[in-house]
Amino acid sequence: MKFRVVYVLLVAGLLNTACKSAGDQPITDAASAAKPNILIIHVDDLGYHDLSFTGSEIYQTPNIDRFAKEAVVFTNAYANYPRCVPSRYAMMTGGYPIKDGDVPDDGFEMNTVSDTKNYIKQIDASGYQTAYFGKWHLGGGANNPQGFGFDTSVAAGAAGSPMSYLYPINTPKGKGQPKKEPIPDVDALEQEGDYLTDLLTNQVLDYIKNRDTKQPFMAMLAFYAVHQPIEAKEADTQRNQAEIAAHDFGNLPEYIEEGTGRTKMRQDNAEYAAMVENMDANVGRILKLLDELDLDENTLVLLSSDHGGLSNDGTKKRQLATSNYPLRAGKGWLYEGGIKVPLFARWKTKLQPHTTDRLTLLMDVFPTLLDLTQSKTLETDGQSFLPALQGRESEANRMVYWHSPNARPANTGDTPSSAIRVGDYKLINWYKEGRFELYNLKQDPFEQTDLSKTMPDKVNELAQALNDWKANL
Repeated sequence: MKFRVVYVLLVAGLLNTACKSAGDQPITDAASAAKPNILIIHVDDLGYHDLSFTGSEIYQTPNIDRFAKEAVVFTNAYANYPRCVPSRYAMMTGGYPIKDGDVPDDGFEMNTVSDTKNYIKQIDASGYQTAYFGKWHLGGGANNPQGFGFDTSVAAGAAGSPMSYLYPINTPKGKGQPKKEPIPDVDALEQEGDYLTDLLTNQVLDYIKNRDTKQPFMAMLAFYAVHQPIEAKEADTQRNQAEIAAHDFGNLPEYIEEGTGRTKMRQDNAEYAAMVENMDANVGRILKLLDELDLDENTLVLLSSDHGGLSNDGTKKRQLATSNYPLRAGKGWLYEGGIKVPLFARWKTKLQPHTTDRLTLLMDVFPTLLDLTQSKTLETDGQSFLPALQGRESEANRMVYWHSPNARPANTGDTPSSAIRVGDYKLINWYKEGRFELYNLKQDPFEQTDLSKTMPDKVNELAQALNDWKANL
């Protein structure tokens, strides 16, 4: 099947410090190079295989596909958590999503991040105009994007998902929907017939067109798509219904049992497919504007997702959005389907398109940007992947961790677990159950062969390292 991804980070005018492309010599003195513009596009709940570039036979993503073919492609990129808030916190702060010695699902206070560890304030203080558009989900009030250091923000607040994607956006369309926070600003911006993903893109396009061209900008677009509610334009849904009806899924079952519930195995939700394709069209609109304004060659575009797609339910049966198959499980799980994300970086004049297997996490994004734009590091766990962009490093020898204590056995079928990866090996520990699973991801990327019984020494080695890390949370 074809699939899709989404989390785009556009960095316009990235420093000449970047990499050598055909005929270009890298400039090593960052201070003498022009400051890059930066545009980050972050897509919510988009699975690794939710792009036709990564294998989906259902979702058509021609704009992201073209972009990826011109990009550095990361094959070992991960979210720091299999759900929204901790993943976003890790990305924005360049570190593991830890608060008071644990990893909560929410409750992070962004305004308590010190200036010395705040990448946004560092970039803002170096002369950037900064703006944030869309899903924040990291608190309101003083914890909003402006409180964290962005100069301006649009449609960014405590809401984790919209009441509706369809006008009027802050009005639920279905019955019995849980009460949600309204999305700021949209009431004043929207017009009859608007669709939220289009509306957010319009704001970013206007910002780029009307920016102060004498200063570099850093803007972040965090789509609410493709998170639930699953709502799409009718024409897009009907087109996908016809395509799915004509598709041969072979012997692939619709669901398999996983944890306390089911894993969806088919990408057969026409309305979700329409949401993905609308998101891709809006990414295309942004790329087109960069081209029209002669910004595309001086723009680094980085695309990924905040975690795996929603493919699992639990004891409570629910409508599922997508399938991460052949990756195992999805959102909420520490299997690859829950944490593996697409990550692409394009900078036409400076980065030679290539594939890297460097082990990379979303917490590495802003350390990379700071390294690239200022040749500077902060004291966080994230590591710059600038060497991988430049083709100087195929894989970093590092040990990375996950801790998911707030499982949702009713909604996503998972139970409390932790994980560690080093090299090709990944160990998952369901610590309340006293159970381990060990996988060699190079040989078994779909986690079908548990090696824990045949490699007890490796289990003990990785379990000790994982427990040492957790003891110091």
